[in-house]
Amino acid sequence: ATGSFEVFAADNAGKRLPPGEVGTLYLRHKKLSKPFEYHLACAKTGEAYLDGGAFTIGDIGRVDADGYVYLADRKSHTIISGGVNIYPTEVEEALQRHPAVADVAVFGIPDDEWGEQVKAAVELTEGWTASPALAEELIAFARTHLAAYKAPRSIDFEARLPRYPTGKLHTRLLRDPYWKGRERRI
Repeated sequence: ATGSFEVFAADNAGKRLPPGEVGTLYLRHKKLSKPFEYHLACAKTGEAYLDGGAFTIGDIGRVDADGYVYLADRKSHTIISGGVNIYPTEVEEALQRHPAVADVAVFGIPDDEWGEQVKAAVELTEGWTASPALAEELIAFARTHLAAYKAPRSIDFEARLPRYPTGKLHTRLLRDPYWKGRERRI
């Protein structure tokens, strides 16, 4: 890596991962020991740092052998099912390949056995009709492009997915009703 920062991916324990493996992205300034902090949030700043001065702003990705960085998702979006990390962006990209899917949001909902399970909210392309059969077809389609544990366990069909004026999905509006009355870990 050139410039003032070194970038690397680390696992959940903060151990550096080999090139190409997906993990939390950390940055280390080559001269400054603490180049980043959250405004008026000392505890949050402390949680962002590893020993040795490397810090994260919550991005998930990988760094290849040549030092190129590839973003995968945000740590706050990660679904943890049975102790395994699932990145919604990867699931969304798989589902978007299906001709019935005009728009999609993927998020975690409570699962008493696994902690969370993968849920997809889908806005259909004109000419398609929501049905249990189509939901099963979309789940099966996702499994042809992903490991089975990453595929959604269920699909909600929405007339229109909520988006901010910037175009970013407002996933919390879809996810939060499932977590009402429960304590969410992530």
